[in-house]
Amino acid sequence: MGRKRHRAPGLASSAFVLCFTLFSASVCSETLTGKVVYVADGDSISVQDAGARHRVRLEGIDAPELEQPYGRRAKQRLFGFLYDKTVSVAVTKYDEHGRIVGKVMVASLDACPDGSNGCPKTLDAGLSQITVGLAWWYRYYAAEQDVQDRHRYEFAEFEAKSKKAGLWADDNPVTPWQWRRKNR
Repeated sequence: MGRKRHRAPGLASSAFVLCFTLFSASVCSETLTGKVVYVADGDSISVQDAGARHRVRLEGIDAPELEQPYGRRAKQRLFGFLYDKTVSVAVTKYDEHGRIVGKVMVASLDACPDGSNGCPKTLDAGLSQITVGLAWWYRYYAAEQDVQDRHRYEFAEFEAKSKKAGLWADDNPVTPWQWRRKNR
């Protein structure tokens, strides 16, 4: 029995779909702004805007599955970082499960302690997960990131490995894509 595909109502306008058909995602970007109402795991959230609830996959990272070591910790960290906060999602594409894939940005609590909607979104949630060692930089999809983000993500992973942060404390952590291939 296949999964039901979900297209985000209100966000996938025909012009947006046409734009993705004709041009690259970097040319045709759309931003979703809303409140994080659910954290599924260390790299997937749900964002509620005025029109609908949208499933979002953080671009450029792959966090451990919940059943893997560090999977629940990755989810808890992302929950603490994003839950009930307003985020901006720079939409890159939709994945095979109908989720939006994009760069998720949130306001810094230092700069905006009240968390108001007008605060600038300066913290990259995906980069943050890599920095603390709770996600891998997903090199397979690196071409979908802009050059600066590729370099930031790669360097953050290198630093996390060097410091043995999070999952890098293990001698040989199993990537989520290897784990999924073996366990599903």
